[in-house]
Amino acid sequence: MAMAERARRDGQPAYLLHTYPYRETSLVAEIYTRDTGRVALIARGARRPRSALRGVLMAFQPLLLAWSGKSELKTLYKAEWQGGYVPLRGLSLICGFYLNELLLKLLPREDPHEQLFEAYATALGQLPTAQDHAAVLRRFERVLLRELGYGLVLDHDVAGGHPIEPGARYRYVPERGPLPAREGGEQSGVELTGQTLIDMAVDHYADPRTVQQSKALMRALINHCLGQQTLHTRQLLRDLQQL
Repeated sequence: MAMAERARRDGQPAYLLHTYPYRETSLVAEIYTRDTGRVALIARGARRPRSALRGVLMAFQPLLLAWSGKSELKTLYKAEWQGGYVPLRGLSLICGFYLNELLLKLLPREDPHEQLFEAYATALGQLPTAQDHAAVLRRFERVLLRELGYGLVLDHDVAGGHPIEPGARYRYVPERGPLPAREGGEQSGVELTGQTLIDMAVDHYADPRTVQQSKALMRALINHCLGQQTLHTRQLLRDLQQL
């Protein structure tokens, strides 16, 4: 019974992250699910013009999926669209691809994170009408890092355990946290103010300095997790900002 349960999943809330061709008429769909995490599914015949899956397997839309299989590459046999969000366009669309790329490159397969799934769904709902895309991304990145085991320390310095002071300067060192910035002291990490750390702790991004410094911090922490991998959507966003 346990083996059969592992081999078959029904009614799984999910989102499509990426697809690529498989043989002549099929696709491999990289899927992010609430209960199973990231899985790869063969969508047989999905590239045929009359395939019912062509109009269902859409990125950034909530899906209900069923699949079977014991290997890493499983077989999709049912997909339902659950009614969706406003379509992503322009900068919102690129931000959506950025979220997907983070999940594809940082999440191991079949490692569920229900809170991260909910954070992803929330971000997709906010992006189409967001006045501040950066704030949406920072909130999601915080949850992602926490679920990966790199939860941010934002309320005290890790050297002495003292509460963060708004006017003080700190250097945030990956895998450690914020250290008081001293002249001639340690130069590693990202330099920022205590106010930025306090703002990030409550997801408040109204201060331009907080926006700039939080972006630099998150980039450094995510790069640390990525290792040698490159985020192509990050380069695209950088190029667009230079136009």
